[in-house]
Amino acid sequence: MYLVRYEKDLAVQYGYLEGETIGSVTGDIFGDFIRGGPVAHLGEVTLLPPVTPSKIIAVTHNFAGRLRDLGLPRPDLPPLRLKAPNALIGAGETVRLPATAQDVQPGACLAVVIGRRGRQISPDEADRHILGFTCANDLAAVDVADLDGSWTRAVSFDTFLPLGPAIATHIDPVELVISGSVNGVTRQLASTHDMLFTVPQVVAFVSAAMTLDPGDLILMGAPEGEQALAAGDVLEVSIESIGVLRNPVIAEP
Repeated sequence: MYLVRYEKDLAVQYGYLEGETIGSVTGDIFGDFIRGGPVAHLGEVTLLPPVTPSKIIAVTHNFAGRLRDLGLPRPDLPPLRLKAPNALIGAGETVRLPATAQDVQPGACLAVVIGRRGRQISPDEADRHILGFTCANDLAAVDVADLDGSWTRAVSFDTFLPLGPAIATHIDPVELVISGSVNGVTRQLASTHDMLFTVPQVVAFVSAAMTLDPGDLILMGAPEGEQALAAGDVLEVSIESIGVLRNPVIAEP
């Protein structure tokens, strides 16, 4: 099933997507809900980020190729950082390049959507706490990170996390092709099979430190191949069996 969060007639609600048709959802997507009949065509609504997380945790480096590009050794544990929820935007919304950054780079990655509250979750139990998966573009201002000596501000600018368009609840994340493109040219390409740390391992590692709540996001890291963005670019993240996330880019005054 594909779940979407959308706005129509000033009302925000959840639905399920079948082709270009949105059906109604009654109840709690993180608990019990009932699917209803068609309520809208995709072109009649504004897609929003599919969740509103209390926290966003990202694996900084999770592909060997990216580590080679940066000249870094393979980590023994998943290297994590936090990203502020204000960075979230939905499919089709505009990424704004801040005037204070000159080297903003995209990061195509798989996003894990937590569906059930938990702490100290074992890898074997991780699936029970996951609602599904969606596409994410984990943008970062690399020059700001270099200036600060930290990733906190660099990854948390407004609009720096396009997410969506839908949550796929039915897929196995073991071998999915992830691609990231700029203006139709593929810059990043990998399979989730190539990740250094698997989804269950990362869920277990994160939950050993902090309680994961429904709607929280874990970004599983981007492959190598980033490039600095410019106003007028169009970004795409495509993940097999999930969908395509597309966002235009402008420069802030």
